[in-house]
Amino acid sequence: MTEPSEPAHAGPVRILVCDDHAVVRAGLLALLDSAPDIEVVGEAGTGEEALALAARLAPDVVLMDLQLGAGLDGVATTRRLTTAPGARPHVLVLTTYDTDADITRAIEAGATGYLLKAERPEELFAAIHAAAQGRTALSPPVASRVMASLRSPHPTLTARESDILGQLARGLGNRDIARALFISEATVKTHLRRIYDKLGVDTRAGAVAVAKERRLVP
Repeated sequence: MTEPSEPAHAGPVRILVCDDHAVVRAGLLALLDSAPDIEVVGEAGTGEEALALAARLAPDVVLMDLQLGAGLDGVATTRRLTTAPGARPHVLVLTTYDTDADITRAIEAGATGYLLKAERPEELFAAIHAAAQGRTALSPPVASRVMASLRSPHPTLTARESDILGQLARGLGNRDIARALFISEATVKTHLRRIYDKLGVDTRAGAVAVAKERRLVP
């Protein structure tokens, strides 16, 4: 999947790496350092660090993991990066998560591309250059899923409904879900009714089964 590109990027692509695992960051930095036309200008372990560094360093592309531990997750950080005033970096998601919910949330937040960590280094380099030019870069499995979704669209879950469905898949009851998400049990029940309607089921087990079949949860 491609979009009209911006003018060709002059000079090395300036990269900010955001991943909450120090070992993963070290591996990425070593890998990216081997590419002569890519320059890593900073690394962040949290979404908050990524926002601060992006504002100061003005990278061309932010390589973004989705799960960042406590604080802002990758989707929230992406949304803030792509809506910030002034120069905005392109965000290339690099993650192990490939559920429909994760892909949809990242793209809706403004991510230019979505790459899986299982891709080969040359695919990562190509995706970085595509992102720097404003072109969409998707891993083949992700692109296939996006196209399948467009051909046979299902009702879209909201971010909150996706959160609740994820907790449901973990086996939590309404009270525990409410505590985990800091909402009331009544709100959980309301969202569950909407989730059941959208998935075409009438039980918790049915919702989890359909969610796993459609890759809505890990």
